[in-house]
Amino acid sequence: MKGKKIVYGAIIFILASLLAGCNHKQTKLAPSREGYQFTDALGQEITVQEPKRVVALMGSFAEIWLDAGGKLTAVTDDAYEERGLTLPKDTVTVGTYNRPNVEQIIACDPDLVLLSSETKEHVALKDTLKQAGITAAYFQVTYFEDYLKMLKLCTDITGRGDLYEKNGLAVKEQIDTIITKTKGQKSPAVLFLITYSGGALVKNSQCMTGKMLKDLGCENIADQNQSLLKEFNIESIMKADPDYIFVVAMGNDEELAKKNLKEAVENNPAWNGLSAVKNGRYIVLPKEKFLYKPDAKWGDSYAYLFEILYGNKP
Repeated sequence: MKGKKIVYGAIIFILASLLAGCNHKQTKLAPSREGYQFTDALGQEITVQEPKRVVALMGSFAEIWLDAGGKLTAVTDDAYEERGLTLPKDTVTVGTYNRPNVEQIIACDPDLVLLSSETKEHVALKDTLKQAGITAAYFQVTYFEDYLKMLKLCTDITGRGDLYEKNGLAVKEQIDTIITKTKGQKSPAVLFLITYSGGALVKNSQCMTGKMLKDLGCENIADQNQSLLKEFNIESIMKADPDYIFVVAMGNDEELAKKNLKEAVENNPAWNGLSAVKNGRYIVLPKEKFLYKPDAKWGDSYAYLFEILYGNKP
């Protein structure tokens, strides 16, 4: 009987070892066999397996990938000119974000390309990249929540959850704290303008900076008067008489944009009669915080606006 118990014990031990070995093998091989799967902004089912050669066709996406612990093979020139990124010398430049060079992209032999679903020139590359056997993932990043979602996905791919905590959740906590401090405060009325070489455009809360202003308790006059989005109407602006006017200059020639704004708007005598102008609340915002996506510095952009609106640092 004692011998049988020993035999049975040995059999059970061997079976348990085999099962443990199978389970260990399955856990180890599943990620490399199946890869990381997600649905991109165009509804495509994307599968990536530890990408080593990544191309980012937008400077902000390049920065997000780096903040997720990844490395880049190629970028567009705004990664340097807009973001000021420091990259290895062998990093290839594949055109501009709105004129990417598809031949150069393919020549990089990437295993993942990061593109914007809101840039028509990027969407136009979808079929070409697919035919070349290249995984092309599209993202839409307008608001902080979109950035947080993309960062989470990228850190899932790179396996750097610690960087999601640092560059994502910590920033969210900073923003939530700032927003909480606006509760109970009087809601300022605001006008938000984007200037360009042709003049100025009024923007409502459905844009990056407009959303930040709304989160901070502001009432955008273009949310109530949608006609301002189609035509710059000084009479309607005078009637609303906003507490603050915020401006961001678009384009490479910022001075030209400001000059055109002066000619098209500021030279109108009625402009100087607005409360915001008379009270020194006509403010030009820095484009690196309010035109370009702030990424991991999104909280700093909220803090910048909070200090202007409520007179103290959050």
